[in-house]
Amino acid sequence: MGMPSRLRVPPGLGAACVGTIVLAACAHEVLEPAPGPAAAPVVFDLADVPYPTLSTYRFFTGPLDRLEPNEGVLPFAPINTLFTDHALKSRYVWMPEGVQAHYAGDHVPLDFEEGAVLLKNIWYDNVAPDGERRIIETRMMFRRNGAWEFANYIWNPEQTEAHLDMGGGYLPVSWTDAEHGAMSTTYRIPSASECFTCHKVNTDPLPIGPLPRNLNADMVYADGTMNQLDRWVQEGYLAPGLPPGIAATPDWKDITLPLEDRVRGYLDMQCAHCHADQRHCDYRPLRLAYQDTHDPANLGVCVPPDDPIDPAMTYIVAAGDTARSMMHLRLGSTDAAVRMPLLGRTLVHREGLALIDQWINTLGPPCP
Repeated sequence: MGMPSRLRVPPGLGAACVGTIVLAACAHEVLEPAPGPAAAPVVFDLADVPYPTLSTYRFFTGPLDRLEPNEGVLPFAPINTLFTDHALKSRYVWMPEGVQAHYAGDHVPLDFEEGAVLLKNIWYDNVAPDGERRIIETRMMFRRNGAWEFANYIWNPEQTEAHLDMGGGYLPVSWTDAEHGAMSTTYRIPSASECFTCHKVNTDPLPIGPLPRNLNADMVYADGTMNQLDRWVQEGYLAPGLPPGIAATPDWKDITLPLEDRVRGYLDMQCAHCHADQRHCDYRPLRLAYQDTHDPANLGVCVPPDDPIDPAMTYIVAAGDTARSMMHLRLGSTDAAVRMPLLGRTLVHREGLALIDQWINTLGPPCP
């Protein structure tokens, strides 16, 4: 295996930092099963899922809102994560006995066998008026009959249960962020069709995050630090015999890396699920998956935009000139007719926009 990315620590939930995170001071803990009496095992029958409530699966033990994973529910964290209006997230994989994933290439999702489950919890901390945590949804993808299926669970206001609901919805949220101060948005819970818009290749649903290059990074587990791919193999969730030299997606937040590598890592996670071959926006000229952005044209450098949103935006990326760059306009907009990504955000990701602007301003020579 190639050189993994720098240390990754997944966010999580729990009380008093038992195996996870509640307060900022606990931010280096990892969500794993707490010691104690063995919990009842996970319940997952492919003939009956999706169940009407999240608690039925027993993916989490104890009070549900603590989200303490059951035995075999393994945390993972992609090197880069999708910006979703500053929402916090934790991710897990679970598989039935004898089920594995298989390596199929650095740049494609792992090939999961029947019954594999991927989970993502989404929440905000310090939510008004009481400064409490508010879990909004738990998204699930599971493998059945050779295909991925979606199940989305929306949490009740009491935070005691999450109910299956594929219709989507809106939830006004106001919270205080240590880095950004008081913030608010109307959070969009995606419908089934919106999930499919981003999670697909041609007409087939697929996950976005669990690519080998996205998992080729260390994680701090309760029993020590380990490369995530190696941990999956150890847990029996990934077939052994991985090839040497697996790529690692650059961490866009790592300021020790070259600027262009950070930009490519950022755009890969924020945009490539649509801007790639056989994806939702494959009719556009951009190809923003990490393996495709060695070519500046795939990044939009000196490439005219398709949409005449603003005549001043003469290129998707105008080398050295953000004022003429459609990418700058779209990433900096909250207008639903202009912003990108279209789904998953209503706020501007200021840190991401600053990264892109810094990169654009270093490019040269100027476009014609």
